[in-house]
Amino acid sequence: MKKIIVVCGPTAAGKSHLGMHLAQRLGVPVLSADSRQVYREFDIGTAKPTREEQACVEHRLIDVAWPTEHFNVARYRELADAEMDRLTRQGKPTLLVGGSGLYLRAVSGGLEPPAVPPDPALRARLAAEPLDALYGQLQQRDPESAGRVHPNDRVRIERALEVCLTTGQPSSAQRHLRARDFSLLVLGVGSSREALVRRIEQRTHRMIDAGWLAEVEYLRTKYGPDLPLLGTLGYAELGAYLDGQWDLAEAIRQVVVHTRQFAKRQMTWFRAEPDIHWLDEAAGWRALEQQSAERVERFLAG
Repeated sequence: MKKIIVVCGPTAAGKSHLGMHLAQRLGVPVLSADSRQVYREFDIGTAKPTREEQACVEHRLIDVAWPTEHFNVARYRELADAEMDRLTRQGKPTLLVGGSGLYLRAVSGGLEPPAVPPDPALRARLAAEPLDALYGQLQQRDPESAGRVHPNDRVRIERALEVCLTTGQPSSAQRHLRARDFSLLVLGVGSSREALVRRIEQRTHRMIDAGWLAEVEYLRTKYGPDLPLLGTLGYAELGAYLDGQWDLAEAIRQVVVHTRQFAKRQMTWFRAEPDIHWLDEAAGWRALEQQSAERVERFLAG
């Protein structure tokens, strides 16, 4: 039977750090469960592992799609299933690390997303409508899906509406569970509100110092400012600065505020998930690493 270890939690909580620690102990790659790290060239703003980190620990399921490609939960699950099968044949456990709850549920929770093929004509019509109008439609047609996405996340809003309009049913009502053929350990990396806010602020400034603004400029030049991915968290706020809507300090402040709101929604999602073993971040990282290693050892020996 497959053995799957999941490290989840809100953005900036330290999942990547812990995931790399466990990957090195287990001698396995990290399978990313991040809905933005799948895209090539979206690097700094998605907190993608650096080249140095990837040289230390192999990461898979990152850089698997171009920014102009259609990529959804079903495609992610297909790629993740292939990786898990490969690791199982090698006698190794799977280590999934990320904060995209739907991606994690599609793999470790057995969620079967609706199989609705893209409709280019419908997508073109949706792309021409104002984002706030689309989000309003989603709130009316599928309030459950609307509650899981950021109002500025045009990619997910359009996809959820596409499913609704194509099938006549809410996307959330069309998901079902498949039989589970694996054993599962889910570790949650949480943080106090004050500590998480501090980590978000610090990480945002580190990303700016690492060249995030230049990355946004490059992507806007290459793909055009209307690329849907450039309307997602962080990229949208820095794009507004480049368009002269805010000064840089205000754009950074907006990134921090919106990231805090996103982290809050993530925690709401994960608190509703069963069987998460929450680790005590307040005890310090050395203790947290030890806690996680002991739980993993018991699970694998189980």
